[in-house]
Amino acid sequence: METASFGTTETGDEAQLFTLRTSNGLVVKITNFGAAVTEVHVPDRNGTFADVTLGFHNLTSYLKNDPFFGVVVGRYANRIVKGRFKLGGQTYQLATNNGSNHLHGGIAGFNKKLWNATSFESAEASGVSLHYTSPDGEEGYPGNVHLELTYSLNEANELKIDYRATSDQPTPLNLTNHAYWNLGGEHSGHIGDHLLTIHATHHTPTDSELIPTGEIRLVAGSPLDFRQPKAIGRDINQVGGRPLGYDHNFVLNKSQAGALELAATVTHPTTGRQLDVLTTEPALQFYTGNFLDGTLIGKSGTPYESQHGFCLECQHFPDSPNHPHFPSTILNPGQEYTQTTVHRFSSMAWIHLTRLAAESYEAALTRPPAHRTPHQESSCGWTFQEKRMRISSGGPFARKLPENDSEKLVQWTLGRSTPQRVHPHPNQKQRPQPADAGMPQSPRATFSGEALLSGKLPARKNRP
Repeated sequence: METASFGTTETGDEAQLFTLRTSNGLVVKITNFGAAVTEVHVPDRNGTFADVTLGFHNLTSYLKNDPFFGVVVGRYANRIVKGRFKLGGQTYQLATNNGSNHLHGGIAGFNKKLWNATSFESAEASGVSLHYTSPDGEEGYPGNVHLELTYSLNEANELKIDYRATSDQPTPLNLTNHAYWNLGGEHSGHIGDHLLTIHATHHTPTDSELIPTGEIRLVAGSPLDFRQPKAIGRDINQVGGRPLGYDHNFVLNKSQAGALELAATVTHPTTGRQLDVLTTEPALQFYTGNFLDGTLIGKSGTPYESQHGFCLECQHFPDSPNHPHFPSTILNPGQEYTQTTVHRFSSMAWIHLTRLAAESYEAALTRPPAHRTPHQESSCGWTFQEKRMRISSGGPFARKLPENDSEKLVQWTLGRSTPQRVHPHPNQKQRPQPADAGMPQSPRATFSGEALLSGKLPARKNRP
């Protein structure tokens, strides 16, 4: 555990920066300003580390800018229409900071506060405990709210966030962490090739101002269907929005209210990095950084453009105080608000190049040029067209596979249910096999490369 100065606020108070580490080499940095996660360094399948969360290197940038990079937002995460709600027969008017609406706690929400912080270490984990008291009337909310937030990093490569709060008056409370992720590295550009699964069969549709209409709608048959792994960029042009992209609340499938269960999984085929998000919350806001416009310069000196990062915000539904049929967000005196969210990091081994990776690159290919920058057009030194050719011809990707598996490379065309065989490299021996022989459904691996598969992959002696 390391503690250092992160800079000085406008009132002269010093912010701290805490560095958490595991024996596996995973590093997480947290500041008590906004309770923000500023850096998360995780390895790829080859053991190469990269910082996978967007953010800034200094406090000054967090003070001047307000994209909510890595911070905890509240009292109310997401939007409340017109900044207004009724509670106990009284109408409350909140600060409005998103047009005529209230967003993420208002003008000076929890993301702009300097929290009291204490670090801790144990055999199981290291972490930071943060405390803040939100006074009655802050940003228009009733009641004095006492908050405790604990970040802990354990040897299972999990960043765990535990939230607790009490209030002396009834008040809405809905907290989340607003980290932006890019598993290729925070400098690596567009996130359209990431493969996303969200365990949700429903979502809450919104109006043009992103306020819920009150309907709870099935995701099936829509661009919001992530029940199976799908490249983020595959259907993004069908989502619409100004600016274009996802900014939607998904109703999570829960076995019971408050259970800590898997909400989403994201995999980056190029690096193999994978993120699993588990939460006790009933919903998840999936946001693709649509309002980033290149004016903010990231930690590596790279401008952050639209869709250079994605957020998976574990939360209650937006605007719940104005929708009685939504799960309640009212915290009453004598009650305790609790929430747990876990970010689990791993890496996917080069066991097979599956349909998931092929689909991911195909999605990048189909993205209109208007949505690609030169940096995006040539990721890892290849154009997306070259990547597809190398996948299908047994190029560098195939050479990373076990020797006898290269002829099983398949290319899946979007919208088809059956794979089509592609020709292997001329120097590689061909053997006739069914096109889908031995293809796994969901390959994953830990840092050690041990496969964590769905059970449909046959055993192989030469598996890495």
